[in-house]
Amino acid sequence: MKIYINGKFYSKEDATVSVYDHGFLYGDGVFEGIRAYGGRVFKLKEHIDRLFESAKTIMLKIPLSSEKLMEDVVHTVRVNGLKDAYIRLVVTRGVGTLGLNPFNCEEPRIIIIADKIVLYPKTFYENGLSVITVPTQRNIAEAVNPRIKSMNYLNNILAKIEAINAGVHEAIMLNAAGFVAECTGDNIFIVRKGVIKTPPLYMGVLEGITRDEIIALARRFGIEVTEEVFTRHDVFNADECFLTGTAAEIIPVVKVDGRVVGNGKPGKLTRRLMAAFHELVRKVGVAI
Repeated sequence: MKIYINGKFYSKEDATVSVYDHGFLYGDGVFEGIRAYGGRVFKLKEHIDRLFESAKTIMLKIPLSSEKLMEDVVHTVRVNGLKDAYIRLVVTRGVGTLGLNPFNCEEPRIIIIADKIVLYPKTFYENGLSVITVPTQRNIAEAVNPRIKSMNYLNNILAKIEAINAGVHEAIMLNAAGFVAECTGDNIFIVRKGVIKTPPLYMGVLEGITRDEIIALARRFGIEVTEEVFTRHDVFNADECFLTGTAAEIIPVVKVDGRVVGNGKPGKLTRRLMAAFHELVRKVGVAI
């Protein structure tokens, strides 16, 4: 495996960063997870655009143009001989001092990893996932805005620990007001009386690339989709529930906090969207 670091490729064993890098010291940086399917990188421009937005918010200047960064992502996948891949694109603040001041950092560091990922076992896509809600709340926008895809993922990791300790793979996180926000690594959707609902961005939600694509897909099918506030009560009483994310793609949820969702099986609309999404990702994207 060859890892891209600031324009050069290194073996996995030799791909290292300084212990003085603020990404290592403080989680000071941004990242994207991107997928390639059948020799095409899916939604690459959208991922790069979101990366630049996250970087702008934290005042991190990426030293490459978006066009050059897209070229380097594709080249990294090609160098590793992959057709289907999970790509991790990271931009750290770079080497600095032990103090917090980010403006002491010399130069941002760009890292691109192209590898494989299997987030959930195949049986979960066929039979559905059980999840719980956890005490750990989603970060509030006035602290670390969840729309920034930052390297500091401790908020999500703490919630993930609670999920694993409870014997499940994923957890629903509520915001400070007690409304459903998102999961530790995925956006959440429910279906009620034929209408698909997902929390609005101001609830403390990452604007997921897969989230947006599923919304667009559903609307092309003539299915009503709303972005609205809802609580655990609404999730418990939903007809269907599913999660979306770059790594997870789209996965059904059949039980939440011990309550069976719908009939306890992946729902009709969920299965339709799963099939449509899997067909779509191999037809569009930037060729490798």
